[in-house]
Amino acid sequence: MSTPVLGDSSTRGWRRASANPPLDEVFRTIRVPATGSGFKRLFAFLGPGYLVAVGYMDPGNWATALAGGSKFGYALLFVALLSNIMAIVLQALCARLGIATGRDLSQACRDAYPRPVVWALWLLAELAICATDLAEVIGTAIGLNLLFGIPLELGVLITALDVFLILWMQKLGFRWIEAFVVALLLVIAVCFAGQIILANPEWGPLLRGFWPTTDIVSNPDMLFLALGIIGATVMPHNLYLHSAIVQTRAYGDSVPEKREALRYATIDSTLALCFALLVNASILILAAATFHKVGRTDVAELGDAHSLLMPLLGASIAPSLFGIALLACGLNSTVTATLAGQAVMEGFIDFRMKPWARRLITRLVAIVPAAVVTILFGASQTGRLLILSQVVLSFQLPFAIVPLVLFTADKAKMGALVAPRWLTATAWTIAAIVIALNIKLLFDTFAG
Repeated sequence: MSTPVLGDSSTRGWRRASANPPLDEVFRTIRVPATGSGFKRLFAFLGPGYLVAVGYMDPGNWATALAGGSKFGYALLFVALLSNIMAIVLQALCARLGIATGRDLSQACRDAYPRPVVWALWLLAELAICATDLAEVIGTAIGLNLLFGIPLELGVLITALDVFLILWMQKLGFRWIEAFVVALLLVIAVCFAGQIILANPEWGPLLRGFWPTTDIVSNPDMLFLALGIIGATVMPHNLYLHSAIVQTRAYGDSVPEKREALRYATIDSTLALCFALLVNASILILAAATFHKVGRTDVAELGDAHSLLMPLLGASIAPSLFGIALLACGLNSTVTATLAGQAVMEGFIDFRMKPWARRLITRLVAIVPAAVVTILFGASQTGRLLILSQVVLSFQLPFAIVPLVLFTADKAKMGALVAPRWLTATAWTIAAIVIALNIKLLFDTFAG
């Protein structure tokens, strides 16, 4: 007999009961086999982690990694590793929150805080999603330009049509969305593996790059890029997204069933984020082994990187691999941003909108600044806009991380699945690091 779990729709520990399940059209639609091997049951949970991992390798991440690798060589590999460890811990907490309470992070905020606080947090979350979408618009437009010669201005407008791709896949079922994302991730991995082989990096300096250096804090330029990498890696919308899509699995309501679901969901997200680290590190390594090595320390534009790869690597296929990976990255990020936007709007303010309308509104908000920049300044400033979008994300992070840690540490809200103290302490340390880096960057910016 199942042991009932306090939480899913009760007011125990919350100001109010949760109204609707997150992303209710796909809520618990994926069956988990009741019997069979552990691997078979684990396979049923594989998928959400890879949708989350997409956000850790979006086009904005490319810009910061390229800039960091070309300017500082392998030195910022430690930041990529650190931010990935942060991501693993935070995404594990997201899975814990969703499975234990039946709420995603935005719903938990709505059910725990006064309405003015909820609306403020919702606006900040929407700002983060717009910044994410801005990076995807620019990245996809550049990918179309590099591969097919489509002008950036036209490419920015074409990106609005991806809404039809999302709607078509949603009708097929959530597993089809996951399969599409994983397929594009494999394309990205193959493309970067080929480029790394061609670049032939120096392994000694590369391995030393994973060791911390005080220059990251003392050098304002390095700190700016480090914060951009953290903002590009630990992304606010991923915290809302993961806590929602982990509930697409029909894992049952008893404590043992939820514990098993949490274990498998954590394995899923950890494996996926380790894969994301390989891709992110590959981007930075590629920039260090090609551009930094020959003294090109100013490469921050995706278009510049594409055009310089062939003469530096001596292979005509290198730029094409870069362009294919970039386009796949932009398409993948589109899928996850759409789902995150839906979860955030429904969760915070319990407002439901047709998916196509929600997608077009979000995309139009991102298209306007991207179109203005590309029309007025051309491709030369898109890299700076990408990096700026990632710094905006980093500033929004505390407003998502702090509620997440508070909720998962509260036994009244989490019941038997409350986070252990060591995990909560680790999460608070991560939050402190992010907030401290933001304060340091603000000080350096205004102090000149």
